[in-house]
Amino acid sequence: MKLIRFIIIFTIFLGISACEFGPESPKGFSLPKGDIVAGEKVFMKYKCLACHSLEGYQDKTLVKEFDTPVLLGGTSSIVKTYAQLVTSVINPSHKLVPRNNNLDEKVVNPDGTSKMRVFNDVMTVQELIDLIAFLQPKYKVEPINYTHYGQYRVL
Repeated sequence: MKLIRFIIIFTIFLGISACEFGPESPKGFSLPKGDIVAGEKVFMKYKCLACHSLEGYQDKTLVKEFDTPVLLGGTSSIVKTYAQLVTSVINPSHKLVPRNNNLDEKVVNPDGTSKMRVFNDVMTVQELIDLIAFLQPKYKVEPINYTHYGQYRVL
């Protein structure tokens, strides 16, 4: 019994110590609130529609990079957080999600990095803030519909 108690206490201790905030922690990082209207202008200025699609937006003057653009916005059962959107813009290769098999072109370079251009040297921080303020409401969370059936029981 003492061994089990020791293991539980030790596991809790490890869990708490793993939550320590070191120099790489995002704790305390916050950007000011962005302007959605200005974000829409940023979206059009940097010609995001050349590689992406967004419901309600088109620009027939752009040369498309892909036959099937990468979709922005839409519904998902997972919340697309502010931090995830910021990271996707400033470091597009950070976390590449599995892409839809219907895409004809690959959106990943042979070395595994994203083909998305990095705009860090041309986009201002304010433009980034406004762009994220514009994009985040385009993502809708659709809860998972569970069946009304209970768990199966083995008799």
